[in-house]
Amino acid sequence: MKLIIVSTETFFAQEATAVCSLFEAGLEIFHLRKPYSTIAEMRNFVAQIPQEYRGRVVLHDHFLLLNEFALKGVHINRRNPIVETQCIASLRHTSKSCHSLNEIKNISQFNYVFLSPIFDSISKNGYTKAFSHEELLQAKNEGIINEKVIALGGITPENIPQVVEYGFGGIAILGGLWSDFEKTGDVQGLLQRFKKFVYL
Repeated sequence: MKLIIVSTETFFAQEATAVCSLFEAGLEIFHLRKPYSTIAEMRNFVAQIPQEYRGRVVLHDHFLLLNEFALKGVHINRRNPIVETQCIASLRHTSKSCHSLNEIKNISQFNYVFLSPIFDSISKNGYTKAFSHEELLQAKNEGIINEKVIALGGITPENIPQVVEYGFGGIAILGGLWSDFEKTGDVQGLLQRFKKFVYL
């Protein structure tokens, strides 16, 4: 089961240090999603990631940085529905955000896709789950949800057994990991939360 960490929407102090700590603890895939960032801000952030870990970073914005830093790949979304042609030659990874079961019926061109929200969001107030228990089970039985579909939205260690029951190939974590880290800066607490997901 894939474990993917998604960044918070805004930058905060010591964020790059925290992300590096997660890589050191075994994080394999980090989605860098900063929808309000400039390319200069994104470049500055990625430059703080040691070269040995850059191949684990997937961009949600400013795809031209893919080649500049030899990153893992890009994530297609509503803001960026296509990839700049300058990126295509070195594109090793593409993933996509999906918000309906219909969207995930034809995903062969992607390494994986996110389906959300599976549970009520932790990081976005009022962003409630989009699918019923019965809908998700039926999608699994029909082969719509499979190993290429990643559950996103309200994921906690407590509800991962349900994610497994629904047949997802992995989980993407945002609020369940970062929660109050931006305020506290408690790296040890962050790593403890991360390890709860790793060992499941």
